[in-house]
Amino acid sequence: MSFNRLLRLFTSISLIAISTVSAFFKPIDNSNLSDNIRDISVKSMEGKQIKLSEFKGKVLLIVNVASKCGNTPQYAGLEKIYEKYKSKGFEILAFPCNDFGGQEPGTNEEIKEFCSATYNVSFPLFDKVKVLGKEKAPIYQRLTNNSVTANGDVKWNFEKFLIDRNGNIVARFGNKVKPESEEIIQSIEKELSK
Repeated sequence: MSFNRLLRLFTSISLIAISTVSAFFKPIDNSNLSDNIRDISVKSMEGKQIKLSEFKGKVLLIVNVASKCGNTPQYAGLEKIYEKYKSKGFEILAFPCNDFGGQEPGTNEEIKEFCSATYNVSFPLFDKVKVLGKEKAPIYQRLTNNSVTANGDVKWNFEKFLIDRNGNIVARFGNKVKPESEEIIQSIEKELSK
């Protein structure tokens, strides 16, 4: 085989390999993902459908919560920041979830009673949702699959998502980041100042 034929063969094989590898490692197209939650409806603990567009103009912190978790004391911190910032246009939306170790087994009524009696919670609690799997609530489908925050499932109870006044997802905080941490407080204050 001549050198030129060998070179052409090597070039052809290289081009096929490059196009195959390029197709395999094609960048993820996030252009069709929505970063806004306003079009989603959620259900209150009393069973009423609530459009998240009703929170227009408010900065939101959305949290999946549980009553029997090592992170449950974060309810106290959530209530503390809610009391501090609610008059400035801040809301916390708490979604009870039993996806992690069965740590939220109660009914809506039991959850509400626990939160009120134990932590004096005054921010809105919503209907218990799934944050994992095929039955994942639409709000969590959006929160965990957008072009702004790290994509991927919620890892545990008390993961937090910050939403700006226009309904856009702007930040995600892991379950170990406490509500009154500097990281969260600075992010809330930044959004409230806009």
